[in-house]
Amino acid sequence: MGGTKSLLHYFTKTEAALWAFSVLFISLSFAGFDRENYLSLSASLLGVTSLIFCAKGNPVGQLLMVIFSLLYALISYSFAYYGEMLTYLGMTAPMALVALVSWLKNPYNGNRSEVKVNRIGRREILFMLLLAVPVTAAFYFILKNFGTANLIPSTFSVTTSFIAVYLTYRRSCYFALAYAVNDLVLVVLWSLASLKDSSYVSVLACFIVFFLNDLYGFYNWQKMQRRQEVG
Repeated sequence: MGGTKSLLHYFTKTEAALWAFSVLFISLSFAGFDRENYLSLSASLLGVTSLIFCAKGNPVGQLLMVIFSLLYALISYSFAYYGEMLTYLGMTAPMALVALVSWLKNPYNGNRSEVKVNRIGRREILFMLLLAVPVTAAFYFILKNFGTANLIPSTFSVTTSFIAVYLTYRRSCYFALAYAVNDLVLVVLWSLASLKDSSYVSVLACFIVFFLNDLYGFYNWQKMQRRQEVG
């Protein structure tokens, strides 16, 4: 009971409201368009819970992201979005695990529930972007060979995912902004999927609220960075 009260006080009213709205929006979308694929519902609810912890810089968010990545890969496989499946199994899940270790090793002032925000220089940003080029090119041909649905947006999703996971590992506040861009790509992908099968509207709803959560995460990490650098 004491742990529950402590958890409630851990989140601000804005964060609690954002999480509650996200859960309600996903649940209503599931009830209205799916009602059968409880794997999608579970993954979506786990995903938004992960993001609210990540927005606080809490390593628990990365642990939940590893589990979400595995569930989302299964959902992507069901619609032949092999790019999403391979990206989350081969990149997002492993990098979330690496990021979890990085976040645990770099707590702010010994507080393991808040990671120390890091600034990366221009040279590293250039290195990251250059590294994204061969990653994108390699995945394009892999996805094409697998007959991936909606090849171009699927490939672009790989690029944005790679940048996002790299920035997450490096503890840059811009990781959340990169994920927000990735969310927009996924909104396009799952909108196309929903045109063929309305049950995927629940997955589409997931990434709409992910976008809102990632925008909040970027805002909150900027606040964290300013507070940490002053303190």
